Amino acid sequence: MTKVPTLVKWVGGKKQLLSQFESLFPKKFNNYFEPFAGGGAVAFYLIKTRNPKKVFLSDINEELIDAYNIVKNNPEKLIKLLEQYKENHNKENYYDVRAKDPKLLSELERAARFIYLNKTCFNGLYRVNLKGGFNVPMGNYKNPAIANNKDLTEIASLLKNVQVEIKQFHEGVETAEEGDFVYFDPPYYPLNRTSNFTSYNKDSFLEKEQIKLFETFRKLDKKRVKVMLSNSDTDFIKNLYKDYNQTFVQARRMINSNAKKRGAINELVVTNYPISVQANLKL
Repeated sequence: MTKVPTLVKWVGGKKQLLSQFESLFPKKFNNYFEPFAGGGAVAFYLIKTRNPKKVFLSDINEELIDAYNIVKNNPEKLIKLLEQYKENHNKENYYDVRAKDPKLLSELERAARFIYLNKTCFNGLYRVNLKGGFNVPMGNYKNPAIANNKDLTEIASLLKNVQVEIKQFHEGVETAEEGDFVYFDPPYYPLNRTSNFTSYNKDSFLEKEQIKLFETFRKLDKKRVKVMLSNSDTDFIKNLYKDYNQTFVQARRMINSNAKKRGAINELVVTNYPISVQANLKL
């Protein structure tokens, strides 16, 4: 299996699913679009295994996109700054860094702060309050991988010819044409009313947003773009995409504070093109 680096830890990150996804990806396509960039595992895997003509990554998370662009354009200075964060890491420093306003920092400092907090916060969770302030507590790690020089250097190389922009998901795929491939990995529709990790940014991603995403999926389908989407195994999502191919993969969920409640969970994968495997049996 082709190994890939990831820029950040991300709740719902797809690195663990690449072996299951391999048979679900199109064998050939022209350009690749991913408008919920996250940790980048799928994009980096496809760059390595499919060699798309052009790659377009986008996200509404400004700090995430800043981090991607700094890694792409200035990895050496970023690594040096992250090494300083690693040397000074402790509980007091974590909360001091978390309290800083990213808007008052340089792009380099903002990227380093974002990566540092991501690598040291509870389970890599990205959550903000109503004012948009990052509010995740520090995680309990003995030796967090704050400055992974090898991964950051490889990511810089993989991003060399990748366009990375701050865009809404529907804007990030506007130029996709027949023969291109789009992968959607949105904030998942909650499995129940107590699932409160949908705050990807200060705005939620519930019925209204999921329906808008479905409409974008359908528009791309009509343009004969190849489209794949991941989401939760819920009746709402399955009914929404009832006219498309559906299968299941099994993912490990790690965000529950009670370790006994973590474990495998079914995730839905939807495509508008035929896939070569039968749907997995649900757990």
